[in-house]
Amino acid sequence: NTASETTRPGRLFMNKTIVLIGTYNESENLAAIAGEILALRAGLDILVIDDNSPDGTGRVADALAAAHPEVSVIHRPGKLGLGTAYVAGFRRALERGYERVITMDADFSHHPRYLPGILRALETNDVVVGSRYTKGGGVENWPRHRILLSRGGSVYARLVTGMPSSDATGGFNGYRREVLEGIGIDSIRSEGYSFQVEMKFRSWKKGYRIAEIPIVFADRTRGKSKMSKRIFLEAVFMLWKIRFADRAAPQTPPPHGG
Repeated sequence: NTASETTRPGRLFMNKTIVLIGTYNESENLAAIAGEILALRAGLDILVIDDNSPDGTGRVADALAAAHPEVSVIHRPGKLGLGTAYVAGFRRALERGYERVITMDADFSHHPRYLPGILRALETNDVVVGSRYTKGGGVENWPRHRILLSRGGSVYARLVTGMPSSDATGGFNGYRREVLEGIGIDSIRSEGYSFQVEMKFRSWKKGYRIAEIPIVFADRTRGKSKMSKRIFLEAVFMLWKIRFADRAAPQTPPPHGG
């Protein structure tokens, strides 16, 4: 099996920004979050990358694509991981000529109300990070141990990689197409938290302009979290692989002249 795609035929225009939503068992959330994104009327298309969710998320996505020309879907044959889902989405966005790409979760932990702020920040920056841990950001409805784990993960990522991001593991991010073209998305193999760190790390090392805007991350109220011990451990060890791979890589001059 290979990935397949659903789009609405006959579309006469295309927006310049696309929102990527990787899904696995998000049938309870997908229609609602897509509706709120489209209701912003902010010139946003949506690409759902679904990993053959057994709860019917793919069928919900197809119905959205049939009803809204802004929505398209990539169906993948199984649960292949968030990192590879986003890489597939990045590749499709570049093929279609989008100028800006935003990644976000389907479960409202990343709220659509922050999308206009990310778009504004992308006018003068190459990468925009929706940060829980910069001034004005935060989390809601999290137990204390999860807050400590998340904050500790971002601190650990900064220590290992050396980059100054306040929320290295966060997944609500915007990229200009030049970044995706410049950092080598097809060579990224990380999953979960480490994928988010690797994207930011490669962008930072290339000298792209990175901005952070505050977001409040609210824990999901419907559906089940995808966090697991395997994903956590993979992130812990993958950060060192990212760091040492960078040491071995030839240095390239940054864009924007410095």
